[in-house]
Amino acid sequence: MHDRLTASDIKKMEDEIEYRKLELRKELIQDVKDARAQGDLSENFEYYAAKREKNKNESRIRFLERMIKTAQVIDDSSKDDEVGMNDRVEVYIEEEDLVESYRIVTTVRANSLKKLISIESPLGKALMKKHVGDRVEVQVNPSYSYYVVIKNIEKIDDDSEDRIRSY
Repeated sequence: MHDRLTASDIKKMEDEIEYRKLELRKELIQDVKDARAQGDLSENFEYYAAKREKNKNESRIRFLERMIKTAQVIDDSSKDDEVGMNDRVEVYIEEEDLVESYRIVTTVRANSLKKLISIESPLGKALMKKHVGDRVEVQVNPSYSYYVVIKNIEKIDDDSEDRIRSY
């Protein structure tokens, strides 16, 4: 895996693991017991649904633990005048004559519908460590690239609105 994660990402994952182990696991085990007590398991939909939810929870715990174990921890600090992790960046896309605003995040928090772009994406890679006014080439693949101009950088300290994406 070796995802590039910040200390904040890892803390969120650890919090989710703790919740799933200490609270959710107990509820799901009780749901399985309650459904099993209803009698004939061969036609007991509630039992199979409860077992499925319990297994999904255990899979999520294993997934998060594996991500933490194999993560490459990266520094999320940057200078005040340059694009860094968690910053909201307003860019002018020359090809489309359009101004867009994106937030730079780690891969596990990326969500294009919410304009959260990964540091691994072509645009994220191109914007990192650049400054307001810079004209940046975004290399999508060997045969296609486009240019953006950085209009504004907004430093954001609190990343609590972002949630680690479930797979």
